[in-house]
Amino acid sequence: MDFSLSEDQIAIQDTARRFAADRLAPDYQKRENEGGFDRGLLREMGGLGLIGICLPEEYGGLEQDALTTGVVIEAIAGGDFNVSYIQLISNLLGTIVAEHGQPHVAAEVVPKLCAGEELIALGLTEPGGGSDAANLTVKARRENDVYILDGEKTSCSMADQSQEIMVLARTGTAEEKAHGITAFLARLDSPGVSTGRFEDMGTKVVGRGSVFFDGVRVPAERRLGDEGDGFRQIMNGFDYSRALIGLQCIAAAQASLDETWEYIQQRQAFGQPIAKYQGVTQPLAEAETLLEAARLVCYKTLWLRDHGMPHTSEAAMCKWWAPQVAFDVIHRCLITHGHYGYAKDLPHQQRLRDVLGLQIGDGTEQIQKMIISREKIGRVAVPY
Repeated sequence: MDFSLSEDQIAIQDTARRFAADRLAPDYQKRENEGGFDRGLLREMGGLGLIGICLPEEYGGLEQDALTTGVVIEAIAGGDFNVSYIQLISNLLGTIVAEHGQPHVAAEVVPKLCAGEELIALGLTEPGGGSDAANLTVKARRENDVYILDGEKTSCSMADQSQEIMVLARTGTAEEKAHGITAFLARLDSPGVSTGRFEDMGTKVVGRGSVFFDGVRVPAERRLGDEGDGFRQIMNGFDYSRALIGLQCIAAAQASLDETWEYIQQRQAFGQPIAKYQGVTQPLAEAETLLEAARLVCYKTLWLRDHGMPHTSEAAMCKWWAPQVAFDVIHRCLITHGHYGYAKDLPHQQRLRDVLGLQIGDGTEQIQKMIISREKIGRVAVPY
């Protein structure tokens, strides 16, 4: 088994790491108070090819594999966890648009994502849904060559910053459940669309909010794939994004851990560096072990995807375990810094708040464990 990266992967990783170190990490904390992404920074990142890693070359992407996308998102998240949402969402949703959208629609939308010129949000969750993701009430009814959308989506990342939103709406009956759901691309400046932002404790640069549709007209050519195929599309995409999310969280924790190893060599107590005390170093050694193990689960998941092999269970492992491990590691780093760690001067408290949200978003721990159980023993493990 070969655990080494290819020369191309190493070159892309080096570019991403340099950009993260030079352009992202220095202002990670400062950006939290800016309320949104610096579009110039995103265009700079897009110009380096660091957004559309897996998206087709014909649309401005690098057309690399899933593992390479993971390597890049990990490097970017090490500099700024929030900025790495651009890679996460653009590659997840851009892939669906490229594969299932009309060619002229994909040619209009995907290049702007790759270039960092526009952002795209996902409209899946609804106020009455949450973990019951297929329990959708937003409706799309067809009138000639348009669909009319009505209802509310909530917990949408970048809701008030995006230009496009991928909306999962019900075109069939409620009894059809997941089979009656269709995906659409809607412009967020369309008549009848309004947005709101939540006051969250973390990922403030990304922002999260609701999107309201009141008789919004979406051209039929902006339907993604066939009617009734939307839920399958996004669930297949989640098998990809859940591994990317794991690497996002691991990268943030690794940044705090690397800073903490440096700190304990400088901090003195009782006349010597606190690195001399096993009570300090052993928890950090355990943290290194856990992060390496979680990273390998994520890499394996992406490798399986690249080779066309089943990876639903592994993706769920990435999603429930890596964010939890990352949170615990960052917490340990914060405590190791003592009273300094509790201050807002250091980034550990922000990383702690930022990664916490991904113990909820894209599927909770309980849902992921149910998926793993279902893949192991079948639907006897599913309560519905």
